[in-house]
This record gives sequence, C-alpha cells and structure tokens, in this order.
Amino acid sequence: MARFLIVDDHPLFREALSSALKVVDADADIYEATSIEGALDVLDAHEDFDLALLDLSLPGTSGFSGLVRLRTSHPKLPILVVSGHEEPAVVREALSLGIAGYVPKSTSKKKLAEAIGKALAGDVYEPELPRSAPFESRPSDEQRILQRLKDLTPQQLAVLELVREGKPNKVIAHELGLAETTVKAHVSEVLRKLGVVSRTQAVIEVAKVDFAALKKGPQ
Repeated sequence: MARFLIVDDHPLFREALSSALKVVDADADIYEATSIEGALDVLDAHEDFDLALLDLSLPGTSGFSGLVRLRTSHPKLPILVVSGHEEPAVVREALSLGIAGYVPKSTSKKKLAEAIGKALAGDVYEPELPRSAPFESRPSDEQRILQRLKDLTPQQLAVLELVREGKPNKVIAHELGLAETTVKAHVSEVLRKLGVVSRTQAVIEVAKVDFAALKKGPQ
C-alpha cells in the first residue's frame, strides 16, 4: 500500500487528485494539506511517503518558494507538481528543480494516473508542450544564468562559490576575512540577483553552468 500526500488548497482538486491516486492504488493511504506549513507538519508526523502531489499556488508562497521549501526539508521525497500554470517556461523551471514530474491541472484523470504511475516507478513525467514552444536546451539555461551571475560583484561571486560548497556564513566570513553580517548581506544580494529564494535554489541554478569558466571572465 502506497502512502501519498496531496498539498492543494482547493477541495475540488484535492478530491480529484485523491480519485486519481485510487486508480493507481485502490488501497492508497492518502494524507492532505492545504499549505506548505501543513505539509511539513504531516511529513514530520508520519514516515515513508511514496509521493507528494503539490500545487505551486498555495497561500504564503510565491513562484517556486513552496516547492523549494519542500525539496529542501525532504530531499528524498518524490514530488509531482500538479499546477494550473501551463506556461512552458514554468514547466521547464520546475523540472530543473529535480521533481518527479509536472502535470497541468487541465490533464485528464487517465493522464494524471499515468503520471503518478511513472513517478512511483522512479521516472520523470513531462507534459506534452506545443510544438511552437519546445523544451529549451541546456545552453539557453546557461546563458540566462550566466547573465545573472555577471551582475555579481567579485566579492559576491566569491561568497557564492563558498555557498556552493555548502559552507555556512561563519566559515565564509573567516575564509574571506569579512564580518558575518557582511556575508549575510552579500548572500541576500546574491539571492536577489539570481532571482531565487534560498541558498539551495541558488546552488541548483549555479550547477547548470561552468562556474570555473565564469570566474575567468571579466568581473
């Protein structure tokens, strides 16, 4: 018997998702939450979830902040995004964060069940996008991120490199000869310039480019 978590603030969609889960596993153990905070409480109270179905538009979240919080708190939990956002750019960005798949809410129950099955099997479900808007190649992602990275000052770039290595602010401050408050300010500015909401997401973004090559370029 599989254990699932549905994270959506709309009762009708939670009901539809629960119905699709029952198609995949009639004996499924299904939990529900209407916010990221609620989802974290459920995950902390219970163990061994096989899959979380997550809506991106939840109270108290913006963009991918809810997804990133869930990924950061429970990195081993497979997450299937089920969202009303169907823009190809949103789909691409969500998939780049390491989710188990992306399903538009307009998808049929049959397709949704198929996506759930793929996610449970360890595969990634990618929706069909219009031919006029195919998935962009990795170089396009690199160009976008490189442009943002080039807006960083040399010191911000040095801080980002140490963040990328997983070092806390106190260690970064010691290695760069800076006050810890200065490091915190640099980290905040780096996140703002990269357009991300957490250190984890910043690391994910930077992993898409050749960071060493960037440092050799003009500062």
